[in-house]
Amino acid sequence: MGNYAFIGHSQAALLLLLSLVGSFALAQAPVPEQALTRTADDAQLKWGPCPPFLPKGCAIAVLHGDPAKDNLDVFFKVPAKSTIPLHWHTSAERMVLVAGKLHVTYDGQKTAILRPGTYAYGPAKRPHKGFCASAVPCVLFIAFESPLDAVPVEIAGK
Repeated sequence: MGNYAFIGHSQAALLLLLSLVGSFALAQAPVPEQALTRTADDAQLKWGPCPPFLPKGCAIAVLHGDPAKDNLDVFFKVPAKSTIPLHWHTSAERMVLVAGKLHVTYDGQKTAILRPGTYAYGPAKRPHKGFCASAVPCVLFIAFESPLDAVPVEIAGK
């Protein structure tokens, strides 16, 4: 008979039962997380205010995650020609400039000039400041590892 195996009636019934149970289990599984795409000008984005120490007109839109939990993605927007005061975050930041031209300076480092498509990494708790040097608002995609915060740095004598 060669390498063919024949299944008896009881084995066939068992296989049918197992496949039905497997189908039922799959039907009861939670709906998988949906893929997502957004652009900075997407009308579905819900822009919220920034902390008060940041420039007037600044806004944040949550793209994915919860600001109070780990692994959050946001768009951060500041008006053209505005200054982002010295501050730090508990979390490291992974960023890509989406629009505008942004100058970013981390303590102890040279100023980096970000243009659309530029990736930047900011270490946790490293003070930094910025300036939106473009005639259009600067929009930055930021991925935070830890819950969202922004702590202003007070400069002595100010």
